[in-house]
Amino acid sequence: MSDEIVCGIEIHQQLDTKKLFCDCPTALVDIEGKSFFRRLRPVQSELGEIDRAALMQAEKKLRFIYQAPEGASCLVDADEEPPHGANKDALDIVLTVAALLNAQPVDEVHFMRKIVVDGSNTSGFQRTAMIAMDGYLDLNGKKISIPTFCLEEDAARKVETKDGEITYRLDRLGIPLIEIATGPDMHSAEEVKEVAFALGSIMRATRKVKRGIGTIREDLNISIPGGARVEIKGVQELRMLPLYVQNEADRQKSLLKIKDILHERKTKPASESYLDLTAEFKDCGSKIIAGALKKKGKVFAVALPGFSGVMKSPDSSLRLGAEMAGYAKTKGVAGIFHSDELPNYGITQEYVDLVRAKLQLSPEDAFALCADEEKKASAAIVAAVKRANMALEGVPEETRDPKPDGTSVYSRPLPGAARMYPETDVPPIEIGHDKMAKILANLPELPVEKAERIATQYSIHIQQSTQLVREGKDEVFEKVSSTLELSSVAARTLLSTLPELERDGNDVSCITDEIFCTIFECLSNNKFAKDAIPEILKSIIAGNTVESAIDEAGKSLITVDDAAKIVAKIVSERADFVKAKGLAAVGPLMGPLMAEMRGKIDGKQASELLKQEIEKFLG
Repeated sequence: MSDEIVCGIEIHQQLDTKKLFCDCPTALVDIEGKSFFRRLRPVQSELGEIDRAALMQAEKKLRFIYQAPEGASCLVDADEEPPHGANKDALDIVLTVAALLNAQPVDEVHFMRKIVVDGSNTSGFQRTAMIAMDGYLDLNGKKISIPTFCLEEDAARKVETKDGEITYRLDRLGIPLIEIATGPDMHSAEEVKEVAFALGSIMRATRKVKRGIGTIREDLNISIPGGARVEIKGVQELRMLPLYVQNEADRQKSLLKIKDILHERKTKPASESYLDLTAEFKDCGSKIIAGALKKKGKVFAVALPGFSGVMKSPDSSLRLGAEMAGYAKTKGVAGIFHSDELPNYGITQEYVDLVRAKLQLSPEDAFALCADEEKKASAAIVAAVKRANMALEGVPEETRDPKPDGTSVYSRPLPGAARMYPETDVPPIEIGHDKMAKILANLPELPVEKAERIATQYSIHIQQSTQLVREGKDEVFEKVSSTLELSSVAARTLLSTLPELERDGNDVSCITDEIFCTIFECLSNNKFAKDAIPEILKSIIAGNTVESAIDEAGKSLITVDDAAKIVAKIVSERADFVKAKGLAAVGPLMGPLMAEMRGKIDGKQASELLKQEIEKFLG
């Protein structure tokens, strides 16, 4: 990746407090509770404007069902009661993180309403407030600017989507979030990952942020020269950040190449007029088209003069058709067909020739088809044409959703300033000198300081302690190492064993800090040998309880006398080697010894037995 890439990130981290505007706890629950439904629509800003992203969302005319579990939500979450005062602990956490990152707090906190009509907020807006400004992160000798630090409320949790209706659960709605936004200062995918890890470490240093999947999300703002700012919203896995950045850069390069090709051909914007070919496709073998016609739908075709070959090139490097399909899907259809991918999907060459003839196309011309209910199909085919015409300008600004494979899909236009207006139900909060003095006097260790202390205190390598802090595993490491004196085993398990299991396809997310501490407490009490840890972890991942996994490992333990017999056998079988090497044979013989006794006895104890047996053998 080159310095052509320009990238900034926004990190949203849940805070471990009560909800931002009520006293509800912030733990997610499995119960549904009572439910109610709403429809939402955007309103004008104070200047009479309607945000374009909110308008597009409202055009979907979705219905929203809200589950309100008792004990995890209240009337504030349902927007049936005004918000209470903002949570003071959450405010202090944001001020602490801002101080660690050299930012200046605002004199007075004012909450704003940010229009959100996708149903994730019952009120139709999200409350957010600027807390501090103009911070920076020093990383590898480079200063990464952090213009804003905000405190906001998390959205409701999506449970189900079907037939124009989305179900949300209100347990997550209102959980406080710190939002840290960097400047566009990163120029490589790996740098983005490094910055995200560093900021995550600083937030975790407060010991007041939530941990686990879904508690932290990153928004990526990416552009390349000649391209445009595109936001990939809601990435949850830090290790995937470089892939999203690289793929977005490649996507924008592809769109710029398409623009050049279209300009060379002197391609003009395509007409949004479409042709009804429903009758012509009544006997088509395509399942999608047959399904649309069965529910009295329509088949619409549109001409795209000059667009042949850029909808999908033979090597798939050009994929304007996929971009068009993304826009079409926002109208409720499953997608579109286009001429660069046909004949396929049950549409034979006969139908391709028919469409080309009906639209009077030349070899350089392309076409698109959409089959669905008439209203959906007409809106979708027009949206597809609009997106095709955008290709003449290059890369459109837009918000995209991340996909698990590291690519992204179109979501909506980038929002504008019209989505923000003042919150009148939450009073301003003054940040006085006394508050800041107290926060500055109680700042936690910075990650670098913590890594150095852990390395010294627990006698592990600085690279190990740095990685523990960077990956947020320092807390559980210290819990184990401070009381059980198993620092080297704990570090190896956290930094090597668990990642190896994950690389082998195991879901290690079930190994919580509590489970980890239980395993090491049992190890300290000699209930199993440390070499059995990988098998215990595998057993737990497979669905067994911690207790049964440890009991099974403990059954394989053997007595010292039995172990000594195995050691004597191995030394006897390799008598010539032992005579030649003497005590130097201990190292080479540990391999075959542990292969025979893995998990049955501690490695350190096995080494001592082997040394004693060789000394005895030599005389």
